[in-house]
Amino acid sequence: MDMPPILAGIRRQMDNLSDRQRVIAQNIANSETPGFKARTVENADFSDLVGSSSGISIAKPRVQLTAGMKGLGAIQPAGAGIVLDKDISETKPDGNNVTLEDQLLKLGQVQADFTAMTNLYRKQINMLKIAVGK
Repeated sequence: MDMPPILAGIRRQMDNLSDRQRVIAQNIANSETPGFKARTVENADFSDLVGSSSGISIAKPRVQLTAGMKGLGAIQPAGAGIVLDKDISETKPDGNNVTLEDQLLKLGQVQADFTAMTNLYRKQINMLKIAVGK
């Protein structure tokens, strides 16, 4: 049995929030590592949601680094969907740009989003229980 689209979307968002929380924890753990650059998880791609619910295939353009780009200093972040964080407030003299205050604010946003998704999931399950007569 397939999962209803709303529940599949909630699951996808919760997975994304879990990845965000893991990356924030890694940033905090490396806040004193010289040269470490803060990372974040890419926002969920809306084209995936449209494609999965309608059966239409929508491709998102991806940039592949060439040898010339790498020669100029461009780097490809490791991990699927994990990119260097562009929303930073300061860089330390050792090259580390992780600010604990920024990370804690992002962690608070993840917590609020996760709470919203949990509440939405709970309401959807209750509606399904009512629909089946329980």
